[in-house]
Amino acid sequence: MLLPQPMARGRLIQRYKRFFADVLLDDGRQIVAHCPNPGAMLGLNTPGLVAWVSPADGPKRKLAWTLELVESDGGLVGINTLHPNRLVAEALAADAIPELAGYAAHRREVKFAAASRVDFLLTGPDRPDCYLEIKNCHLRRAGTLAEFPDCVAARSARHLRDLADEVAGGARAVALFVVQRTDCDAFSACADLDPKFARGLDAAADAGVEVLVYGCSLSTEAIVLGSRMPWVR
Repeated sequence: MLLPQPMARGRLIQRYKRFFADVLLDDGRQIVAHCPNPGAMLGLNTPGLVAWVSPADGPKRKLAWTLELVESDGGLVGINTLHPNRLVAEALAADAIPELAGYAAHRREVKFAAASRVDFLLTGPDRPDCYLEIKNCHLRRAGTLAEFPDCVAARSARHLRDLADEVAGGARAVALFVVQRTDCDAFSACADLDPKFARGLDAAADAGVEVLVYGCSLSTEAIVLGSRMPWVR
């Protein structure tokens, strides 16, 4: 997936009100960028981190820049939570995720359950419908373990219960975690920050929801879905 160009490099001054970030660009300009990330961004919102911003993609945007990447421990980390769905859409179209290959149609944002939308509904002849939910992961606190979530994620926990209900009704359901950093080789639910989500992920898996985790390769030009990594329960 190509990132908007040209990207501009700077230093993070502060991230505030969830969706705003002040950045001092290398050319001396101080800008306010849209921060497309509702989470806590633990370890990625520290003032002084190298930050990469992209130009706004529409004339109606109130802010002229979008915070896309930060540098942490010498590597790039994607903080734009919209990108995993775009990455997966490209991968599904190319049958690049073996566990999800072969479906004839990939519908996005389909209503299901009482009050939810699933990121993708995969359908095809001679196979059950597949409800696919995508989660962005960018938290790493120790070693090479990626973790989700980085704050309480009640909505994500509800999605897991909804996926389990679809499995009980005869469908297939998958929770796919996309790790937007290159310094991790395994994934775990973050039980200390959100014990309900961690228990919910275990319960969903026990109910038949498939848990997949894929890494990424990142540059200032593109993000590419990488290889599968293990889930540590």
